[in-house]
Amino acid sequence: MTTNWSGKKVFVTGAGGFIGSHLTEALLDLGCDVTAMIRYTSRSDWGNLEFLTQDKKSQVRVVAGALEDSYFVSRNVKGKDVVFHLGALIGIPYSYLAPQSYVRTNIEGTTNVLEAARDHGIRRVIHTSTSEVYGTAVYTPINEAHPLQPQSPYSASKIGADMIADSFYRAFGTPIVTARPFNTYGPRQSARAVVPTIISQALGPSQEIRLGALTPVRDLNFVKDTVRGLILMGATEGIDGRVLNLGTGKGISIADLAARILQILGVDKKILHDDQRERPAKSEVFQLIADSSQARDLLGWQPEYKLSQGLAETVDFIRHHPSFFKIGVYSV
Repeated sequence: MTTNWSGKKVFVTGAGGFIGSHLTEALLDLGCDVTAMIRYTSRSDWGNLEFLTQDKKSQVRVVAGALEDSYFVSRNVKGKDVVFHLGALIGIPYSYLAPQSYVRTNIEGTTNVLEAARDHGIRRVIHTSTSEVYGTAVYTPINEAHPLQPQSPYSASKIGADMIADSFYRAFGTPIVTARPFNTYGPRQSARAVVPTIISQALGPSQEIRLGALTPVRDLNFVKDTVRGLILMGATEGIDGRVLNLGTGKGISIADLAARILQILGVDKKILHDDQRERPAKSEVFQLIADSSQARDLLGWQPEYKLSQGLAETVDFIRHHPSFFKIGVYSV
């Protein structure tokens, strides 16, 4: 595949989400003809695509629908060169409350995307997975051969989606690459994720930072690095059927992350454990640290952002968009 994206017809599912909006923006900058799929609501809300400049909004074609509607998906996949599939239900706590919704969106929705790609002869599908499929590390750093452990309904649904993707490659030769980003963070991420949860509470009026488990270790990958990895997967020859981790290879505990953010902000607040924010005991994933050597070797990808730089950009976004967060409310 060519690295010249100018004029390429690209379909992005989950474009109104955190990573999807950044990916859409980057593809527009590369000169792509982008169709961005968002979840339909009656509010005509484009989600995080609303943060794009007016010029970029005028360039993108936004379609609103549901991944569970195979006819809608097929109509919009038709005629595209590359499909970036990021659409999913992603909140882990909510998956405890509505597991069937995750099966329908993440497994059935992914099947619809892949079936459409197969029917219409799409040149490359980038299917987006998650490091949560690995569960608590059996060994670190985690490479792509690590066992898959469904420790939440969310991770189980993503494992199911990954296996469907693998089956389409093996059974039908559908040109699929599966990306496994480790914990992506950055501007536009909602407070259901740990980094904006900490920052928004640190900037709020309370003198406390309330978090779930403080000992889990995460590999934090800045969103622009994740997006660059996805785009490289869309352009690199000879990687169909591969699963590729995207992460820094460095871990930080939630407690240390909170302390670091408070230091950046020059804020002194108590960091407290909140039982309400804990996962069930057997569902907690205690350590995720990536081995991204395959992405480095096959794509030439490696993270460019240091944690301090990425956190600074995220803090700046949250400072300038306080209404984006419901400070003090636990978002599932």
